[in-house]
Amino acid sequence: MNAFKKILYPMVVIWTATLISASTPALGQHLTEQEINHKVDSLLSIMTLEEKVGQLTLFTSDMTSTGPTIRDNYLELVREGKVGALFNAFTVDYTRKLQKTAVEETRLGIPLLFGFDVIHGFRTIFPIPLGETASWDPELVREASRVAGREAAASGLHWTFAPMVDVTNDPRWGRTSEGSGEDPYLGSVMAAARTRGFQGDDLSDHQTVMATVKHFAAYGAPEGGRDYNTVNMSERRLREIYLPPFKAALDAGASTIMTAFNELNGVPATGNKFLMNKILHEEWDFSGFTVTDYTSIPEMITHGYAKDGRDAALKSIEANVDMDMQSGLYLEQLPELVRNEEIPEGYINRSVRRILEMKYRLGLFEDPYRYSDAGREKREILSEENRAKAREVARESIVLLKNENDLLPLPKEVEKLAVIGPLADSQEHLLGNWSGAGRAEDNVTVLQGIKNKVSGDTDVTYVKGADINSSSREGFDAAVKAARDAEVAVMVVGEAREMSGEASVRAHLDLPGVQQELLKAVKETGTTIVMVLMNGRPLAIEWEAQNIPAILETWFAGTEGGNAIADILFGDDNPSGKLPATFPRTMGMVPYHYNHKMTGRPFDPNNSYTSRYLDVENSALYPFGYGLSYTTFEYDNLSVSRDSIGVAGSVNVTVDVMNIGERTGEEVVQLYIRDLVGSVTRPVKELKGFEKIQLDPGETQTVSFNLGPEKLAFYNIDMEKVVEPGEFKVFVGGNSQDVLEGGFTVVD
Repeated sequence: MNAFKKILYPMVVIWTATLISASTPALGQHLTEQEINHKVDSLLSIMTLEEKVGQLTLFTSDMTSTGPTIRDNYLELVREGKVGALFNAFTVDYTRKLQKTAVEETRLGIPLLFGFDVIHGFRTIFPIPLGETASWDPELVREASRVAGREAAASGLHWTFAPMVDVTNDPRWGRTSEGSGEDPYLGSVMAAARTRGFQGDDLSDHQTVMATVKHFAAYGAPEGGRDYNTVNMSERRLREIYLPPFKAALDAGASTIMTAFNELNGVPATGNKFLMNKILHEEWDFSGFTVTDYTSIPEMITHGYAKDGRDAALKSIEANVDMDMQSGLYLEQLPELVRNEEIPEGYINRSVRRILEMKYRLGLFEDPYRYSDAGREKREILSEENRAKAREVARESIVLLKNENDLLPLPKEVEKLAVIGPLADSQEHLLGNWSGAGRAEDNVTVLQGIKNKVSGDTDVTYVKGADINSSSREGFDAAVKAARDAEVAVMVVGEAREMSGEASVRAHLDLPGVQQELLKAVKETGTTIVMVLMNGRPLAIEWEAQNIPAILETWFAGTEGGNAIADILFGDDNPSGKLPATFPRTMGMVPYHYNHKMTGRPFDPNNSYTSRYLDVENSALYPFGYGLSYTTFEYDNLSVSRDSIGVAGSVNVTVDVMNIGERTGEEVVQLYIRDLVGSVTRPVKELKGFEKIQLDPGETQTVSFNLGPEKLAFYNIDMEKVVEPGEFKVFVGGNSQDVLEGGFTVVD
């Protein structure tokens, strides 16, 4: 370093630090928008073009089996002020070291953002999001995200790449597990709940993290169910089915949004101006920042939309995409594009502004080490309070699919119990996919949960029986012997955790390997079987549904999964989960969803020339919204407050729900509508409301819903969102199939 630089560099650092900290309030106070704008303007005015583009650059830190590491070239880029954020870096010690490099070894001392995929828990792992959604309890889901956010923040993170809000009706798609299923209304409610859980009411609260709503957009509708594949759909379907959960998350305050890997109608999402400019910024007035998914900018070259890296970077920045995850193309290409006047520097400035604003809102300029409290990390991570919440959420997520002759709950005093199956004593698979910093050794298995629950006199025998995806039957004999000697066999079967999630597409939806054969072999003993399912998607289990007397859908239940499943199996808790996605009878029926359209020739058993299968029933194996209880609920007295309303009017729908069983239980009361005639055809049913209630034996509760313009409107033939005059049906029940019906008319 020459003498001039030795003198100048300290002066710049001191002046910049003064500029950043001037008029900064004490912790807990808020900067006004005007103050943030002033600070960002001042900082932008002294940044070089390369430093600006650095703020748009996100690189990974490699969390390995030997601990956290970062590539030497990335660390050098941090020192040069050419990296604005890192992901896959956590723990207080590690992030503090990286932050120290950014703040104390760079010209301007701009702090880094640290991001991570905290999808359903950080270290304390909750059920997969599809499972959480099965609780139909948005407040509980918010609390799960709050715990996940607190743990992540305690470990040095500022930012999670969640919630994933992609609607899907194709369970072959592996990322079904990360979302909320097939319905846009339920998905919207859960998207908002998760966002509020992660972010709280104030980003400057260092116990919260920024949320990222992803993947924008229509990622859940790939052809063939194959991840990353092409998406083609009408604008009407896009706006009615796939966009509402994104809008709900943004309305709840989501700070960032992630682009999708797929193309939409011929244009990759990362360069899609219709999505990014028209919808996100012009229509929705989004004020946060956008981040790409992993290397999705250069992937536009492979798509055939960009000719090279320069073209890909150009098209992304023109589409208002602010931050480049991992490819480095922005860092490589944008400065030259600006200098050659191919793009205005204003494009760079607007993106840098959005990112700096979030860093100010997080309080990182105020105190870049405010997420670096080792004592808090030790207290928060995997605390007993967090584990208790994980157990509660897991219980509420379990769906009772079948309970023939009230087989469940089992008595704790059962004399001999066989626990069989490849997932019965697995700690690893309880984690599910995208399990953050979760560790298998933290998890309570189903076998351990059962042992914790039964009486001291119960003889519990465990046999694995088979591997998850193996053709070997070597363990069958031992499983058959254990079952023959037992009163009840609890068989824990399903998918491996890696069978769902990104790039985990299945062409078949039955139980993998020889697990169904294992079930059949044990069934032949005559011993009563309870089947416990672990999986990341709806499965095609028609044989099991016909032949196994009791079935529990437990998804991948997380850290406290074994205890939660045992709570349900032995009746310490009454199952209340409902399916957020339809279970088809066979894989050949998918894509399948309850809110389909009517055809001109709907199914008629007396007419061959109708919409039907030759070899399987049209109906779902288990419909959307379905789930049993250890008690029985009865619906009566459905009432619609008015026979007719104007297009701006509303009606109240009420129904009496009675617990006619012998146990206290929770029921999810669901409201659906159908617009019978429209300028474009409407679905046979659309979910428009739900409420989870608890009833004691003999208790009746009247549940009320309001239907107004926001729930009756749709995109008409001219793509205007309006309420059209006409007849509406109303359906209320405990699932989408078994309902009471009413109706009303909308008039001009």
